[in-house]
Amino acid sequence: MLATPAARTGALPRGPQWAYEVKWDGVRALADTTTGVLRLWSRGGRDVTPAYPELSGLVDLPGTVLDGEVVLLDGGRPSFAALAERMHVRDPRRTAAFARSRPVTYLVFDVLRVAGTDVTSRAYDERRALLDGLPLPDRVQLSPVYPDGDELWAVTAEHGLEGVVAKRRSSVYRPGVRSADWVKSAHQHHRTALVVGWREETSGSGRLGAVLLGAHDADGRLRYLGRAGSGLTGALATALHAAVTAQPRDTCPFDDDVPPLDARGTRWCAPVVVVDTRYLNRTPTGRLRQPVVRGVRTDTDPDPWEQQ
Repeated sequence: MLATPAARTGALPRGPQWAYEVKWDGVRALADTTTGVLRLWSRGGRDVTPAYPELSGLVDLPGTVLDGEVVLLDGGRPSFAALAERMHVRDPRRTAAFARSRPVTYLVFDVLRVAGTDVTSRAYDERRALLDGLPLPDRVQLSPVYPDGDELWAVTAEHGLEGVVAKRRSSVYRPGVRSADWVKSAHQHHRTALVVGWREETSGSGRLGAVLLGAHDADGRLRYLGRAGSGLTGALATALHAAVTAQPRDTCPFDDDVPPLDARGTRWCAPVVVVDTRYLNRTPTGRLRQPVVRGVRTDTDPDPWEQQ
């Protein structure tokens, strides 16, 4: 189940019929033990279980499907950059080392099945009551629920958290549906985007200096989102440089025009590498304002052009 964006930043629904949760800055995952083993499924339906061995205790909840967010806490706050360093790792020795040195936490906010019983048709409040009764293992916690959305919005802003999700207390869980019963608002905008080209640092070092981002629209056209240079440092820059240079293209893949200033000196690549970005807002022409690249994503698909 997916949340509908609020009409404007901070414009969350109000009233006693709504509950409020923190919008966590991590990776959405379903924890599924219905086959007798634990499987962690990404939002795009990919099996990400090997990446997080520290969550293996979830297998002790048989016949259960949980919905939540995998986060990596850094100084008490979720750090997507820290999580991005390990979300693609599958080698057992490396994942075990990460689990010891930088363990993740699974923050559970909903339940679809308990001990073999489908509970998606029950109200949100009933499902939360079921969650309260589950013996959650190590590294797994309940995402707290709050009664006052305005207060939570102010607190999340003060502490640098991503945002707030409002959920109708009477709502059922509708898998795969973007529902108005869940309304989300973030202090900053986030989206996944395709890398379609790249430019070297102006120093001539050959290192990655900026990437050109794109997204497919409803008609399947590849549209230009803008150029991003912020965030491209350290391990991320190295990994992203290797990924884009492995997918060279001789011609520009975009179906709309790229400004000459951005196209100059760009090396094109096949639009297959997905990155997570943070940005201020979008211009009237659809460009991202002040985009920052936060990490490579393999667990989800790129967001459509139409998403704000």
